[in-house]
Amino acid sequence: MEIRRERSRQDAQRVEPPVVTAAATSGTQSPTAWMGEIGWGGSMPSVKGLPRVTPRRAEQHATVFACCNNIAGDLSKVPLKLYQRDKDGQEVRVRDHPAAYLLNIEAAPGIAAQVARYALIYAYALRGNGYAYGPRDGAGELMMIDLVTQDQCSMLKAGRARFYEFEDGSGVYRRVPARSMIHLRYGASDGWTGRSPLEAASESVGLALAGQSAAARTANGGTTKAVIKLDDFYDSDEDRARNARRVKEQITRPDADGMPVLGPGEDIKSLDLSAADQELLASRKFDREQLAAIYRMPPSKLQMLEHGVKANGEQQAIDYLTDCLLHWSVLVEAQLMLAVLTEKERRAGFYLRHDFGALLQPTTKDRNEALVKATGGPFQTPNESRKIVGLAPVKGGDDLNPAPNMTRVESAETEEEDA
Repeated sequence: MEIRRERSRQDAQRVEPPVVTAAATSGTQSPTAWMGEIGWGGSMPSVKGLPRVTPRRAEQHATVFACCNNIAGDLSKVPLKLYQRDKDGQEVRVRDHPAAYLLNIEAAPGIAAQVARYALIYAYALRGNGYAYGPRDGAGELMMIDLVTQDQCSMLKAGRARFYEFEDGSGVYRRVPARSMIHLRYGASDGWTGRSPLEAASESVGLALAGQSAAARTANGGTTKAVIKLDDFYDSDEDRARNARRVKEQITRPDADGMPVLGPGEDIKSLDLSAADQELLASRKFDREQLAAIYRMPPSKLQMLEHGVKANGEQQAIDYLTDCLLHWSVLVEAQLMLAVLTEKERRAGFYLRHDFGALLQPTTKDRNEALVKATGGPFQTPNESRKIVGLAPVKGGDDLNPAPNMTRVESAETEEEDA
């Protein structure tokens, strides 16, 4: 009986599923970069003839690059600070933590934190996925944030667990669990697989890319500019072709005098841009607006000023922050917090937050007026105001100033003593 029970226990042991690849590294689901260049990979629009939308093809459009560059540049140039919220709800800045140093000073040996964050967020905005390797020491402390080649990182799955295969900065191929990986993912319907906003709107982006290609061909002379009418008096077809080449060179050569000699019955008819070509070039403005809408980018940040701008530059910065940057920054902060902080730290109230004070920095006059009002409110002490502008504290500057219709307690006591 004991032997049978033991065998039944062994048979009832849980068998873990094998590790399988979530997406092939060089197949139709996730092709390598060179396959995308020859037409494989990316998202294919439903309309036949539109170009396939891939990250490398899309970033050749100036509006796409400008949107990704603005988002990555602005989120990387502001400090990403680490805070802890105590039981009373008070927020305290945490400075002596590895994540604070790696996210703001040096992400990896020789790589500035701003450079690493820019590359990570740029790939996140363009591709929908941004990868970085975050190894930990024996005590569980984060050691560095190492960028990896974005289009050569594949995700594997084993049940609910996820693993990543990639080549790190030292050229070593690794397979690490999700706990040792920083994976920014956008539009992940399953929570893991990111999706590029450009591929989600592949038909609109494909139209924009096709319009750019057509405009480039038009500007480069890819369309017919003139019609040459030749007579039939030539002795041979070779003489006729030779004269046609001569007339064409007189029209197209930059160093030609532009005065071709024509025979009787011959003519040159110049063709300006057709109405369709002119409409195509005008439609590119609409393409820019659509691409800006995909990234929630205000037109003023892309120098699209034909519709006018608000007179107040400070209000434009506020709109850009609330409508665009907060959408991206909240997602980045949440995913970085899961990657660089332990569960114990997150439960203890640790969190990350971008400091957008640099983007909304007022003029010196406005700043000083606000500090004077805050100090005399009373809202903050004189030393707190002096610290904001980089001045040293003064004696007696840690006391709140009274309201304008009140006096200090010390002043009242002094007056009583004098009396």
